[in-house]
Amino acid sequence: MRGRRRMWVCPLLLVTCIWPAACGLGSDSEEGISSSTIEVVPTHEVDPTWPQEMPNDWIMGAVTSVFVDAQDHVWVTHLRETLTEEETGAVQDPPTRLCCVPAPIVIEFDAEGEVVQAWGDPDTQDVSEFPRNPHGLFVDHNDFVWIGSYRHHRVMKFTRSGEHLMTIGQYDVTGGSNDPDLLGGPAGIWVDPETNEVYVADGYRNRRVAVYDGDTGAYLRHWGAYGERPDDDYNSGGEDSAGSPPRQFSTVHGLIGSTDGLIYVADRSGTRVQVFDHDGTFVTEKIVAGSFVVGLSPDPEQHWLYLADGTNHKVWILRRSDLEVVGDFGRGGRQIGQFIRPHGMSIDSRGNVYVGEASTGRRVQKFAIQGDRPQ
Repeated sequence: MRGRRRMWVCPLLLVTCIWPAACGLGSDSEEGISSSTIEVVPTHEVDPTWPQEMPNDWIMGAVTSVFVDAQDHVWVTHLRETLTEEETGAVQDPPTRLCCVPAPIVIEFDAEGEVVQAWGDPDTQDVSEFPRNPHGLFVDHNDFVWIGSYRHHRVMKFTRSGEHLMTIGQYDVTGGSNDPDLLGGPAGIWVDPETNEVYVADGYRNRRVAVYDGDTGAYLRHWGAYGERPDDDYNSGGEDSAGSPPRQFSTVHGLIGSTDGLIYVADRSGTRVQVFDHDGTFVTEKIVAGSFVVGLSPDPEQHWLYLADGTNHKVWILRRSDLEVVGDFGRGGRQIGQFIRPHGMSIDSRGNVYVGEASTGRRVQKFAIQGDRPQ
């Protein structure tokens, strides 16, 4: 574990409160019960004022990634190609409407929801310089921006302003789940701030988590479901659906690392979250429908695991100690606070949750945490 703390499952007492101030408690309550044994499941309410209107009549297509950086700025990637001619009438030749214009592929919002910058333009840049069909975004501890492109089998590294620095994989070339150098449909990214290792959910075509050096892009290791060698020929069709989960990943779609040395991997089509040590040793799993993207609460213990469910159009809240589902918010629909295929998600330093929608949603919503929150 390289000096990291392991996660231990502890019995929970009374109602739950992860942040003592939210329960009106100090280090110990008047009854002598330690606040560490009491938790309250966080609740969230949609903030209809976020984000603010984008400039230049910009409009987003299907949102594929949402990430909150260390400044509590919210980064978003979207698929311009999902926008229709009716939606982008201002750029048709000749223009058919006064509005709208496709936004650049990568957009950075500040905490108030105003656009800070945007970059990535397929009309003016070569495909080697911008993340065509972006999927998965991570801003690392050195302020580098990592973006996957699931249709084109590569992960690209950029400066914060969009200067291309490095590419892992080759454009439109894949070699299977056990190829050390080529990717196969990368979908999610996490960078370890201690080792600068880049973890890739390589899962739209491949069936693995792959790890690379963040400076050189050199291959380090990979693993499949249960920490085993991935097998691209595996077929779960003949298995008993009521029996054991499949031994191979179905769609490795999202992943995130915790502060105590665990990697949480969302297997979208496999409807589960699997947990590993950093070397790929399997720890545990939880079956949860529609496991698209995972996120962690910002308290020091990272007590809560959030799971965006693009199948049932909601966000689940799991207690990280035992992966039990303890809450949820959102439902299917197009109204404020509802979702059509939540696909990107991230949590800021105060516990607010930002959710991006693919399909016809094509927006990002902020769900503000209610009550007292960590500072």
